[in-house]
Amino acid sequence: MKFSKKSEYGLRALLELCGTYGGRVLQRHEIAERQNIPVEFLEQILLALKRAGLLASRRGVRGGYALIKSPEDITLGQVIRILDGPLAPISCVSKTAYQKCADCPYAATPSCPLQQAMGEVRDAIANILDHYTLSRFAHSK
Repeated sequence: MKFSKKSEYGLRALLELCGTYGGRVLQRHEIAERQNIPVEFLEQILLALKRAGLLASRRGVRGGYALIKSPEDITLGQVIRILDGPLAPISCVSKTAYQKCADCPYAATPSCPLQQAMGEVRDAIANILDHYTLSRFAHSK
């Protein structure tokens, strides 16, 4: 699992949007200013979250971004997968982006010594992040 600035900024932006869920929209410059996020980078993040169906946007003077899914229905794991990809530390244990290891000497065998340990790492990470909602995250600040 890779946790990048992209996911960090995405989660911080979503914190702001939780505060206005069901109400007004927030303009990207408001989010950027409040969370100290470069506005150009934030735009990329907001577009990715919009494409994934978490946000809606409205153009114009009164435009901006809003959550379209309840903060109770969005998990940290979901957001990190959208922005950074799979939670698995190696691709051969990923549940969402499985890939057989081409260069691994165990690829042609029924089991790999790394798979069990890395599978447990993936499960532990997913168990926490997939059960930690955005609402819970927002209320812990």
